[in-house]
Amino acid sequence: MLHQELAGMNAPLPPSFTIAATSPDALHFSNRDPAWLRQARGIVGDLYVRSPAIYWTDFLLSIGIAWAATAVYFLAPAWSALQIGAFLVASVLFFRAGTFIHEIVHFPPGQMVWFGRTWNLLQGIPLLMPWVMYRNHVDHHSAKHFGSPDDGEYLPLAASPLRETVKYLAQAPLLPIFTLVRFGILGPLSWFHRGLREWVLTATSAAVSNPYYRKRFPKREQSHLTLVEALCFAYLIALAALIYTRAVSGTQLLMAYALMAWTLSLNWVRNLAAHRYDSRGDRMSHAEQFINSINITGQSWLTVLLFPVGLRYHALHHLFPTMPYHNLGEAHRRLSSALPPDSPYHGTGRDSFFAAVGELLAAARDTRAEDSAMTRWRGR
Repeated sequence: MLHQELAGMNAPLPPSFTIAATSPDALHFSNRDPAWLRQARGIVGDLYVRSPAIYWTDFLLSIGIAWAATAVYFLAPAWSALQIGAFLVASVLFFRAGTFIHEIVHFPPGQMVWFGRTWNLLQGIPLLMPWVMYRNHVDHHSAKHFGSPDDGEYLPLAASPLRETVKYLAQAPLLPIFTLVRFGILGPLSWFHRGLREWVLTATSAAVSNPYYRKRFPKREQSHLTLVEALCFAYLIALAALIYTRAVSGTQLLMAYALMAWTLSLNWVRNLAAHRYDSRGDRMSHAEQFINSINITGQSWLTVLLFPVGLRYHALHHLFPTMPYHNLGEAHRRLSSALPPDSPYHGTGRDSFFAAVGELLAAARDTRAEDSAMTRWRGR
């Protein structure tokens, strides 16, 4: 149905809609795009101006309060309401601050360089998630790779049996172990062994949810990666020294692990509502990528907490990838109001996280093992 609408909406645009020359995403469109997409581009063409003040204020407040709440979490009486509350506040705000990694990789070259460096200092290194590891995100917006085994952020969970979703969720508590092994063992060892280094650069140097993703880390960024690897390793050595001298106890280490695992799990679970996840690995046009993505349109406390920094407008982000997060809400309001009722844009909205995930689970329950799209991913 939506694909038919895409093919049929070729009416000329109203003269009032013009494509803003300042739109960076204009480079990724063509005259062959559906009329509704060209119209949408004109409606939001003035919303590409990024506000450094908003970025700095939002991030510094989020990360500052997160670290303050972490201190309370460690110092409060065990299992007290204060400790539990501090744990929840810290995890939510670390999650919020962490999602700026998504914005950083979409910055044009040379823009807000010190924001990325500060993010690494306050979040990326301490939580073993330097932003350069997310460079693979560009493949997630590629017409060649999106929704395929070569997309590190896509698994065909809706087109595979339910057990694949269970396996995906089961990884979440183990994510801190993966990062510890990556930066505490594999990274440093690979500096001294060329073969191991190539494997590390190909198999363990991308922030992915698709475990079958394999792509060598770009050589042009390799010195950057080595630098942050060294910083992460130095951080882990310092932590090990604190544990050895008993300045940090085993209980505190477990507390830190729990906080990190919970924080990373928030994004892992949120990711289930980002796409339909029903692709079978075939190439998709820009418009088809958008249709396979989801906007969470219902406003609730869960939406605010689980979809920070514009993540609730994930379909809109795939439509206009370089639009700054603080303008996505206004763009969504304009498009929802101005586009006609039969526009595919309206079909991407879901009232809640549970509505989106419910569709995924229902489709997975109806998928037989012999029809699983995951076979193609494993073959990759």
